[in-house]
Amino acid sequence: MSFLPNPFKLLSIQKIWDFAAHNAFTDLIYFQGRWLCTFRESDDHVFGEDGIIYIIASDDGKEWQSIACICERGVDLRDPKLSVTPDGRLMLLVGGTVYDGKTYVLRQSRVAFSVEGEHWTPFTFILEPHEWLWRVTWHQGKAYGVSYRNHDIKSLKEVWVVTLFESDDGVNYRAITSWDISGYPNEATVHFLATGQMVVLLRRDGPDDNVAWIGCSSPPYRDWKWQPTHYYFGGPNFLILEDQTMWAAGRVLIKTPYGRQTKTVLAAMDLGQLRPLVTLPSGGDTGYPGMVYRGGEFWISYYSSHDKKAAIYLARLGFT
Repeated sequence: MSFLPNPFKLLSIQKIWDFAAHNAFTDLIYFQGRWLCTFRESDDHVFGEDGIIYIIASDDGKEWQSIACICERGVDLRDPKLSVTPDGRLMLLVGGTVYDGKTYVLRQSRVAFSVEGEHWTPFTFILEPHEWLWRVTWHQGKAYGVSYRNHDIKSLKEVWVVTLFESDDGVNYRAITSWDISGYPNEATVHFLATGQMVVLLRRDGPDDNVAWIGCSSPPYRDWKWQPTHYYFGGPNFLILEDQTMWAAGRVLIKTPYGRQTKTVLAAMDLGQLRPLVTLPSGGDTGYPGMVYRGGEFWISYYSSHDKKAAIYLARLGFT
């Protein structure tokens, strides 16, 4: 893997949470004058103790305190995502999985709402069982997101289908289209260009072909053009800035003389390719970044196990 010249400087890097045995799967938002970071606590990446969702807050990005803890008995909650609804409330989107030992039983997405980030409504289940709506983006009053599911849950065949959904309220969703994409497509983030075109960055986990795909479509978002990238990209996230440049963050695999290594990176992105630029301090079990661009700086939350155990980190980067 060759990285392009780096136009960024790392302004700060800080471990902001490591209280559980395994702290992971982050998201980040700036809301009502303070930073909110959400993530999952458990004792392992999967299985083990049920995942608990934490939300922590900071006025300056340096000192953090817990403001909410959400759990469900017998349910592994994971991959929390924060967004702001058109009426100014916070929406928390979470996947919840039930296991019988290490056997998958059921998964269903759910949402909760808050006016300040501390007090949340009870979860409302969304979509059908086994669907996992991984992240939503609000655009012109509607929430858009990609859900993935296994076609044959009982036999656990690795055949996945991904569907683009839209919603007026974050609770009731309509399917726009499903994509016939090979290679076990799953996690995806969507954003919009000034032209109204939707852009999707999609993770794939095929055993022979696992590079991420980038898709683009104009309204009503039923006809799509896809471009494979050169990189596996786990926990994919990206932003489109006002100048229409696109910047992505996620987990990549790097080949070394000692085997493959996992790293969390910041990459330049366009409709045809990803170009990794910055490797954040990371390794082992890592990735799932939250991204905010504010005041000319990128704020990126992510997790990594390069320092003994999986912990939550916050990086600030500025252009050189």
